[in-house]
Amino acid sequence: MYDLSTMAVAFAMTLVAGLATGLGGLIGVVKRAPGDRFMASALGLSAGVMLYVSFVEILPKGVEDLSEAWGQRAGPWAAVAAFFGGVALIAVIDRFVPEEINPHEPSTVTGVAGDARKRKMMKAGVLTAVALALHNFPEGFATFIAALEDPMVAVPIVAAIAIHNIPEGVAVAVPIREATGSRAKGFWWATASGLAEPAGAIIGFVILAPFIGPAAMGLSFAAVAGIMVFVSLDELLPTAEATGKHHHAVYGLIAGMAIMALSLLLLG
Repeated sequence: MYDLSTMAVAFAMTLVAGLATGLGGLIGVVKRAPGDRFMASALGLSAGVMLYVSFVEILPKGVEDLSEAWGQRAGPWAAVAAFFGGVALIAVIDRFVPEEINPHEPSTVTGVAGDARKRKMMKAGVLTAVALALHNFPEGFATFIAALEDPMVAVPIVAAIAIHNIPEGVAVAVPIREATGSRAKGFWWATASGLAEPAGAIIGFVILAPFIGPAAMGLSFAAVAGIMVFVSLDELLPTAEATGKHHHAVYGLIAGMAIMALSLLLLG
């Protein structure tokens, strides 16, 4: 069983990742209108961070834990199965989120046309916040159990999810601000949607705590890697490209990889 201080650190790390959505909300309400260059660079950066950390850190950690639990032959096979299981899980979740309210889709990230009715803007903002909360819930649990196992391994995960959450916060805050004329409402809606991360940590841990061990951790790590890769390739990069700023998206992608590579070297 984990001691109280370990759980407190893990929860704090999860909370930081979730509150990054509020930072995105702050950017969304402070900036007059987040430009295409900003959105392409931010989304590309998120994808680069998530792809690099998934393949270099998280998936290998899953293979290591599962090999320890089930042997050098069965472990890697189980890790690969969990990786694609994570891909399948997030793909199914994405299919149930309508395109027009998905926080990763170009239509919501780049904003609604300036002459759109305020009612339509409010609906888009609220539904985006709900959809974002659904995406953040499993991320929060994954971050929490990673931090319980090894806080140093969880640091790049927290960084990746936090960076990933910033442009999503923008996607929530901008339409809410435009609909209500209130910067505060835009900020608080974005922040509230990010609180699904710590909620996922608490609820997931309470339900699954008896089953946590090397095998469960390995499966979780591999599945999280699959989820992050899918989000990067299916949502973040296409949305970045949809801004029309291809080079900014690619530069952001490379910068995200470089930042994560440097952080892993410094933490290693």
